[in-house]
Amino acid sequence: MTSQINPNNIDGNYPVPGVPNNTQGFRSNFTETATNFQYAAQEITDLQNKAVLKQALAGTTLDNNMNDGLISAVKLQDVSYTYLAVAATSGSIAIDYAAGQFQSITTSGSVSLSFTNFPVTGSAGIIRLSIAITNTAYTLTLPAAVSLGTTGIQGYAANVITFAATGTYQFEFSTVDSGTVITIFDLNRPLSLFTNAITSASSITSASSIKSTSATAGIGYGTGAGGTVTQATSKSTGATLDKVSGQITMNAAALAAAAEVSFTLTNSTIAATDVVMVSIASGATAGAYSVQCDATAAGSCRISVGNRSTGSLSEAIVLNFVVIKAVAA
Repeated sequence: MTSQINPNNIDGNYPVPGVPNNTQGFRSNFTETATNFQYAAQEITDLQNKAVLKQALAGTTLDNNMNDGLISAVKLQDVSYTYLAVAATSGSIAIDYAAGQFQSITTSGSVSLSFTNFPVTGSAGIIRLSIAITNTAYTLTLPAAVSLGTTGIQGYAANVITFAATGTYQFEFSTVDSGTVITIFDLNRPLSLFTNAITSASSITSASSIKSTSATAGIGYGTGAGGTVTQATSKSTGATLDKVSGQITMNAAALAAAAEVSFTLTNSTIAATDVVMVSIASGATAGAYSVQCDATAAGSCRISVGNRSTGSLSEAIVLNFVVIKAVAA
């Protein structure tokens, strides 16, 4: 702003010494001085109310609330954000955007999130949430407004995130319409292609869409997607494991030379069009067995194991299996 204080209106050479001086000059100088003091008081008060200060002025409390005022062409260095440890640990928890841009929850039960005080439409609001999952039975329910960025999040289904392991997880939430539509980012876990349903035919557009160029890493399922089951009674006894991958420990009953046995794996993740791959992991005489999945149906598959040796074998064979999701259209 341009100051209204004008020192040029005050005659610094008046009164003139040694000569009679008109009293009007005194009155004019006093009037201009008083006017300039009024301007100074108004402008200082205005600055106190509106300026951003490094420290509180004497007798005041520091308040740098910008009231959403625009600051442009800013170069920042060594910036920190307000951190809030949310007191609530379970149930319905409202995350107040105005309370801090980094907040944390330590769970003592399942949590259902909501958000308040996002910026007005047209301004971007971004908040990071750290959530410590202390028991895998605890889930995180997101509000319906969190509708973008959910594809591929591990353990996500119908706005509920289930965690495969205890630990601290970080998510970022952003919106440009005051929370009507919110985008979620999973910050410390890779997206999982296979643990979440991809229902759109355009999700994978070509045979080369998914590939690994690493010599040591590939594609597959992450922790939480697998499980184990042990066959009871005999090698033909069915087993149940509702996981897309895992291990089956077969019964140690005898299997005669050149004999083959089959059992049913009941698994709700299997569709009739899926491909189930199975291999021997351990517990078997080297080269003594053949193993294959030779029938697939909705909710189950049949696994056959053959003894290719010349003698009877009584071994608790451990099988690895994986369900590869597939469609016929």
